[in-house]
Amino acid sequence: MRHQFPYAAAGQTVGLLGGSFDPAHEGHAHITREAMKRFGLDRVWWLVSPGNPLKSRGPAPLGDRVAWARQVMQHPRVTVTDIEARIGTRYTAQTVARLQNLYPQVRFVWLMGADNMAQFHQWQDWRGIMQSVPIGVLARPGQRISARLSRAAALYAPYRIPGRFGHLLARAEAPAWCFVNVPMNSASSTAIRARGDWSAEAG
Repeated sequence: MRHQFPYAAAGQTVGLLGGSFDPAHEGHAHITREAMKRFGLDRVWWLVSPGNPLKSRGPAPLGDRVAWARQVMQHPRVTVTDIEARIGTRYTAQTVARLQNLYPQVRFVWLMGADNMAQFHQWQDWRGIMQSVPIGVLARPGQRISARLSRAAALYAPYRIPGRFGHLLARAEAPAWCFVNVPMNSASSTAIRARGDWSAEAG
């Protein structure tokens, strides 16, 4: 099964962008490119999850979402993967711990939009995530203030790396996090579904 996992060489820095990607869109691609640039990452993996524990409605089938995401994000240093389904993890804390065990010589950075930072304290074992992996936060439309005033931001304020030093994040020891403002892209999976532009058959 290991040969089905994404590749990363020893010593590389890999950003992890998790989500249901229901569906993936240009907004995801946009923050991925910005993350590679701002945080100096060698690679980014899109972790297309079996389902989001914080959402009551189930997503489209995993295979459809992976296939569509691979059409949206075509970049030589970005891998779209369903590794969470393969290793049997459901929560981010579990996924990070398992990946660090599988890839002991790779340095991971957890990536999220500012909207996720605002509700990060609701995630299972969110403090454990902060303590185990650096976190890169990218501003999304309308969420800059709530992210900066979030519980996680307040509690871990001493460990924040200024945005202008974001390139240091991947090599920093956790806890460490960095918030960067990026050019806005308002694409939204929710809006795409509401327009009827995505269904289980879309991929």
